[in-house]
This record gives sequence, structure tokens and C-alpha cells, in this order.
Amino acid sequence: MAKTLEEIRKLIDELNIKMIDFKLTDIDGRWRHLAIPSERLTESTMQQGIGFDGSNYGYAPVENSDMVFIPVLESAVVDRYCEVPTLSMIGDVRVIALPENKPFDQYPRNVAIRALEYMKESGVADQMIIGPEYEFYIFDDVRYTTNYYDMSASIYTSQAHYASGNEMSNNGFQVMPGAGYHNSLPTDIRNDLRSRMCLAMADWGIGVKYHHPEVGGSGQMEIEVELGDMLKLADDTMAAKYVIKNEAVAEGVTATFMPKPLAEEAGSGMHVHMLLFKDGKPVFYDENGYAQLSETAHYFMGGLLKHARSICAITNPSTNSYKRLIPGYEAPVTIGYAMSNRSAVIRIPAYAKTPETKRFELRNPDATCNPYYAYAAILMAGLDGIKNKIDPHANGWGPYDCNLYTLSDEEKAKLTGLPASLDEAIRALEEDHDYLTAGGVFPERLLKQLIDRNKKAAGKISKLPHPMEFAMYYDL
Repeated sequence: MAKTLEEIRKLIDELNIKMIDFKLTDIDGRWRHLAIPSERLTESTMQQGIGFDGSNYGYAPVENSDMVFIPVLESAVVDRYCEVPTLSMIGDVRVIALPENKPFDQYPRNVAIRALEYMKESGVADQMIIGPEYEFYIFDDVRYTTNYYDMSASIYTSQAHYASGNEMSNNGFQVMPGAGYHNSLPTDIRNDLRSRMCLAMADWGIGVKYHHPEVGGSGQMEIEVELGDMLKLADDTMAAKYVIKNEAVAEGVTATFMPKPLAEEAGSGMHVHMLLFKDGKPVFYDENGYAQLSETAHYFMGGLLKHARSICAITNPSTNSYKRLIPGYEAPVTIGYAMSNRSAVIRIPAYAKTPETKRFELRNPDATCNPYYAYAAILMAGLDGIKNKIDPHANGWGPYDCNLYTLSDEEKAKLTGLPASLDEAIRALEEDHDYLTAGGVFPERLLKQLIDRNKKAAGKISKLPHPMEFAMYYDL
């Protein structure tokens, strides 16, 4: 894609582009946007930026909420979801200052950039490679009400087992709960939609490995992307969610990354694979190490496991996140690591055998996170582990080469678990966040704002009557 303003102007003329759409990320990880006529994209735009009021994006108050958005030209892509020919770009945010504007240290993309700079300054590595897995549900219809006198949610999808009696939309090929994994056609009714999603992601510059139906029988899907540079994959995560949701809407259905939209079905996570390189050589490989992982890789895992509970406040920042992190639904609940073990929070894939692919995955994150903050927090925890030589085995975190779900109660009592609620995760972050502020990566005021926002969200949910409570207690 174009990298200079001259190339962008040429692209605008060739494609008859009428509008330039700038996408900004708010504190929660949602894209917001503003658009300008294409002829207004000039050298002045690149130098002075486009002004906006940052106080509406959820960040901690600063002495001056006037900010400017600077486009990243190489991110330019045609936005296929706009009827008017539109070129989309992401960018960076700066606060207005004299003699010149400075990067806004709370802006998600800037936090990720600073984390990578800190990694390079440490001398440990000069590149972090990651690979997220996107799990999500596709439903035909979703309805919910949240009035104080009427609270309910209704979900329908024609592939689910409960649709077998629906006379209006029933082909007889339904999927039982927990039986959706790799189902073939005609049961896999979303195959072509996922293919269109993948093709649209490729047009957006996102490398796709594969797609398939996931475990959840009520329409759970997965699209896995190619490994890549951490900052690009953070950009791509925002774009992937945008593409997947808009392709679903174009199909007349709806897609959600909500971690646990349905009880008694598998939740949707966003497992993150990771590995480090220095001078083009893999840092995590050691032919003689456990699972062929180097001492540095083990220390990195040690940092992740030590800070696992506080990381959850950033990688799993919704109250719904903790309805997924429960036993029995392929989600991790135990702080530990193991080879090819999906019940541990860190899993080492057995199929990744070459030095350039030797890695591990963190299995607790979900896509309600702000990917820039989440990937930066993961990196900072790992670097803290390397800095302090935190040995996961010496600390009793594994390796657990067994199914942790089937241990006896006595054995389970010896294990440390992930937070069981957002409240627990917030308390953990309050008590354990020095590793995030190292090198000025996460500003203290940003962490305080994230903590305060999540406290309010958790408090709001805790005060609401749940429909199940009526079933359990109404007649008492």
C-alpha cells in the first residue's frame, strides 16, 4: 500500500476516492472515526494533524484535552463498507504543546510503541512476534432490553439444536451444544460467510491462516491469522473485528466477540501466541530445553504467570470475561504452563518445532480487551520475568502435563487460579502494576483510569437483578 502522500494522492485519483476516513481507538478498544473530503488530505494534514476533543475518548483528564490525529499513510485501505468511495486510515494521537506537539502517552497505539521501545532498550530482543486467534459467535438475531423494569436477552441462530422445531427456518441440520468443532457442510451454514470475511481481511492487509467452526454449537467460529509484528497485529486486531462485524451485517446476521454470550456453551477467547527475535535470530528456542524452549523463554513465561492475575484486568476487562474463565469449557482457570495442554493458562504448541516458530500461547485473553494495551501488558510482564529471572518451575507453576480440570479437590487446592471476577482482577492490578509502569510504558494516570472505569462497570452489573434470580428466589 502507499507510503507517501504523493502515492496516496495517486491512489485517490485512480480509485476516485471521495472521502478519507480516520479511525481512532478509544480507551476501551473501540474504533471511533471522523472523515474529511479527499482533497483536504494535504501536507498540512500530515504536519499539523486534525484536531479533536480527546476528553470524549475515556482517557484520564489532561491539562489540555485538545489533541491532534496524525494519519499513518501506510495503513491506507479502501473501506468496502462505505457506499461513498472511502479510503480508511488509522493514526497516532498527539497533545498540543509548545514548541511542538508530543505523543499522547495514554493513547493505546503509543503505549504499544513505547513497550516495543522498552524491549529494545532492555537488550533482550528487537522484535516481538505474536499471533492472535479470533473466536466469535454468529447469530441470526439478538435482542436485549436493559430497562429497570424489563431486563432480558434473546438469541437465535438457525444452526443451534433448539432451532430444530422452527417451521420458518429449519433445514434439519442442527448442532448440539459443544459439538460444533470442524463441522462440515451442510451443517456448517456459515462457511461461505467466513470465507468472505477472510478475503475481506486479506484485502485489508491481514494475513489469514485458516478459518473453521469452533466448539460452540450455537454458531461459534474461529479465524486464525499469520504471525507478525506486535504493533501491526494490534492494528490488525482492530481491523479484523471491524471486518468480521461488518461482513456479518452485510449477510443479514450479527457477529459478537463477547466472551460468554451463552450459558452452557464454549466461550470465545483470543489466545495470543508469542515469540521474540534479536538480530533476526529466535530468542525462545533451545533444542535441549523443556519443550525446546530457552531459559529466556521460561523466564518470560515466569513473568506472565507471576503477573497473570493483574494482567487479567487488561486482557479480560469485562464482567462477562469471567463467565468464560470457568472449568469445563476449554478456558484456562489455573496459573501454570504445559506442553499441548489447553487447561493451563500457558500452552506450548507441540507442532511448533523449528527455531523460528518455537513459541507458546497465553490462553486467557479475550477480544473485549483493547489489543494495544493487552499486547503491551503481555510484553511488559514477560520482560519483567526475564529481568528478574522468574523461573516458572521453581515457583511451582508447572509444567502441568495433565488435565488440570480432572485433578482431585485436594490437588486443585494447591494450585493458584485466575481471578474469578472483574473485581478480583482489578484488586490484583491495584496491588501489582509496577512492571507495567517500568520505562514509562503505562502511565500511572492511565492505569488509574482503567481501574476506575472497570470498578464502575463491575459495580453497575453487581447492582442489577438478574433474570435467573427471579427463577431462584421469586417465590421464597
